[in-house]
Amino acid sequence: MKFGVHNSSWLFGPDPAEIFEAAKAKALWAENHGFAWFSVMDHLIQIPHVGASDEPFIEGWTVLSALAAVTNRIRLATLVSSVGYRNPAHLAKIAASADLISRGRLTFGIGAGWFETEYRQYGWEFPERPATRIRQMEEAVRLVLAMWTERRTTFRGRYFQVEDAILEPKPVQKPHPPIMIAGGGEQLTLRVVARLADACNVAGDPDAVRRKLATLRRHCETEERSYDAIEKTNVIGFLLARDEAALAAKRQRLAAPEPFPGFAGTVSEVHDLIGRYQDAGVQLLISSAYKNDSETHELLAGDVMPSFA
Repeated sequence: MKFGVHNSSWLFGPDPAEIFEAAKAKALWAENHGFAWFSVMDHLIQIPHVGASDEPFIEGWTVLSALAAVTNRIRLATLVSSVGYRNPAHLAKIAASADLISRGRLTFGIGAGWFETEYRQYGWEFPERPATRIRQMEEAVRLVLAMWTERRTTFRGRYFQVEDAILEPKPVQKPHPPIMIAGGGEQLTLRVVARLADACNVAGDPDAVRRKLATLRRHCETEERSYDAIEKTNVIGFLLARDEAALAAKRQRLAAPEPFPGFAGTVSEVHDLIGRYQDAGVQLLISSAYKNDSETHELLAGDVMPSFA
């Protein structure tokens, strides 16, 4: 099993001018401590259950490109970009540039979108029906792939159109950067994963993940696609401590909510949980540390990850 770090909060201290330096230090630390992946959210405001909507929040593709210039080995991604936030042809250009800057370390994460409040604040149309947003996502992926691989692209879809569009230079990775689709909808989203994705990101506890991956396998059979060709990933919020007493003290100090939106536990407990995710089929476990608690990732790297090497 591989491990990743997801940066879900930009609260690193009192001075917003220092946010990028803190994020850079976090990404470099992850790269140097055995993590294979570093991702950021692609939102404009903080999402519920992670923080306050008016707390500082950095634009995802901007910071990803900056991190691409200062890291060397770790794979970089947005987890994930909503189809509704950018014209997908423009997004293909942004992502190709990030792949170039990183010298081929980008995973292109995309989803159907869900955060209606953000859509409304920024003036984006929010289709009420999830099926519409999923169809938009599938069409956007097809357009992005065309822009990355065709000399000039003409695309006339139901939602998106381009005419004789040029995208140069192409991404470094060939035939293209891997596509990760996030979401676990068993009827529609996982069918799109089977058709188009190189990786999926499925949320939920190990039993839920196991069920959804079984559904994905069936969709792959229907689409005549290799199930094994798709990397299976999961992202989970952690708050870890070495023992119960330390955990209780940390929960109080960080004002962690009850119930905790993720997993708050000891080293031995998280070891067992990760084993269950591995048994369910997860190949890359991406961890988000509550309120950027550095000890959480230090314990993962030092006390947990070696057992899964």
